Amino acid sequence: MRFIDIGFQQKFIRKDIDNSIKKVLDHGQYILGPEVVELEDKLASFVGVEHCIGVSSGSDALLIAMMSLGIGPGDEVITSPFTFIAAVEMIVLLGAKPIYVDIDKYSYNLDPQKIESAITSKTRLTLPISLFGQCADMDAINLIAKKYDLLVLEDGAQSFGATYKNRKSCGLSTIGCTSFFPSKPLGCYGDGGAIFTNDNNLAKKIRSIRVHGQDKRYCHSMVGLNGRLDTIQAAILQVKFKVFEKEILLRNKVADFYTDELNSACLDIVTPFISSENISVYAQYAILVKNREEIISRLTKYEIPSAIHYPVPVHKQLAYRDKNLKLPVSEHVSKHILCLPMHPYLTKQDQKIIIKNIIN
Repeated sequence: MRFIDIGFQQKFIRKDIDNSIKKVLDHGQYILGPEVVELEDKLASFVGVEHCIGVSSGSDALLIAMMSLGIGPGDEVITSPFTFIAAVEMIVLLGAKPIYVDIDKYSYNLDPQKIESAITSKTRLTLPISLFGQCADMDAINLIAKKYDLLVLEDGAQSFGATYKNRKSCGLSTIGCTSFFPSKPLGCYGDGGAIFTNDNNLAKKIRSIRVHGQDKRYCHSMVGLNGRLDTIQAAILQVKFKVFEKEILLRNKVADFYTDELNSACLDIVTPFISSENISVYAQYAILVKNREEIISRLTKYEIPSAIHYPVPVHKQLAYRDKNLKLPVSEHVSKHILCLPMHPYLTKQDQKIIIKNIIN
């Protein structure tokens, strides 16, 4: 049993993957080849925005997006402390200051009710992170941002394909980013990411920044970086995108079975809360448990994988910590969160084994 079984999907798409890679090898346009443009068009249409710009990773997507928005030294960026480090890492690399706001106790996403009290004269951007596959409450966040004239950047690294009030993740604010890391619901076989926006000027800046700030060959009007999406990865993603919507449905079936079985058998476990306005892509299936180490030990004994996302909130990490800051919800969740095996092709038989050992 695997935590995320990327290889199983290849049983259905390997021939198409091989053919798609062969086309790239045949035409030889390995950097910004036609597959990149084709993928960008398909993903922009899927999200419902004017522009999709493929980039080299989810981290670079965040970095380039913030560069295009002019975030830099002296700026403050409101974000979540309960997340993977990448978002905060990019804020700090630009010389800005992350301002941590506690999470909602049900969704584990940024709590909109706590944002206003964190806003100062230096606040430029709100960076909500849509965790575990479910979108943050973006309308509430956008409303606060509008009130205080702030920018909003949606981090959809774990929620690409998710729906919020019948709108797609990454199209819910000024600018949205995602990751195509292999374990994501839509993942490539290396690193990759994308940025989404309806703003023509921002899209132009982003495209320039991803090629060293270049407007035309050897003409550089702004500081940029090497942030291009690899053509072979774009070719792979095009094939995987064909089965993506089907796999979202399968992920939800797997999640529903977990939830129904765990809720009926064990009241001590908190299963994922999904808002009635949302459809999650379940990048992870995360539960809260009282005796995490005991459960992990039991699962490990029977060769059942599990993971903790995330054991230490960012504001407690050595490189980014704020010693005086107390964020009780994030700190509580980090001590009790446990992620179970999750992928579209996880069988009910395997799920029953997992569930049985957790309940025992």
